[in-house]
Amino acid sequence: MRICDGLSLAREFGSHFAYCLMEFHLGQSREWIFLHLNDELFKKSEFIHLLNRYKDGEPLEYITRRCEFMGRDFVVGEGVLIPRFESEILVQKAIEVARKFNSPKIAEIGVGSGIISISLALELKNASIVATDISHKALEFARINKEKFGANVELVLSNYLDEIDGEFDIIISNPPYIAANYPLDKWVLSEPKIALIGGDIGDEILKDIAKIAKFRAKYLICEMGYNQKEPMKNYLNELGFESEFYTDLAGLDRGFVAYNKGK
Repeated sequence: MRICDGLSLAREFGSHFAYCLMEFHLGQSREWIFLHLNDELFKKSEFIHLLNRYKDGEPLEYITRRCEFMGRDFVVGEGVLIPRFESEILVQKAIEVARKFNSPKIAEIGVGSGIISISLALELKNASIVATDISHKALEFARINKEKFGANVELVLSNYLDEIDGEFDIIISNPPYIAANYPLDKWVLSEPKIALIGGDIGDEILKDIAKIAKFRAKYLICEMGYNQKEPMKNYLNELGFESEFYTDLAGLDRGFVAYNKGK
């Protein structure tokens, strides 16, 4: 089997997937692969095994143990949410708000692999950042990525901010916001449900975080589901927030920046 034959097998799931899997298998760049398409495929049985793992529902990011976010390669694996491109918008919104403060105090609820807090720490050198998660596995990956990038982020095992004292300029979160009965494909179902499912309706955890932020933050910045704008807008208004919602690249409602008028 030649390299081009292996790529043809994997193209069932798209050309980008095929090349990413081949790059991982060979440990070579895409440019190298283009120049060696007719070479014999090294350890072809192992490549087929990788392809079958994906066919069985294991996400590509778990297989390769990497995911790109804001131009950086983060380490991910089984037991942690896979970063999505849409969350880059969340980080950009937080950077814009954080620059209103000389030394912003930021708390993240649900750090996962650490992409949000680490990205903020690398962009905001004067920020003080603490991040929590209830998952030991997630915190393991966050620590790996924190050390990889040398990011100044405090990581704490905690439900919400229960183990953290004080108030913050910004609370940020990409919490679980999918409704329990929402149909998901087998690759997404391989990710931890605790990081995906927000409750029967889906916005329950978002609302819990908003209640915390009412007393502990000047700004609340969150990602949310595409169908949650109206209920969250009404709820934030009830709590005394002035909110602005943003869309993702597909034009779907994807998150909000809320200013706490009481702070």
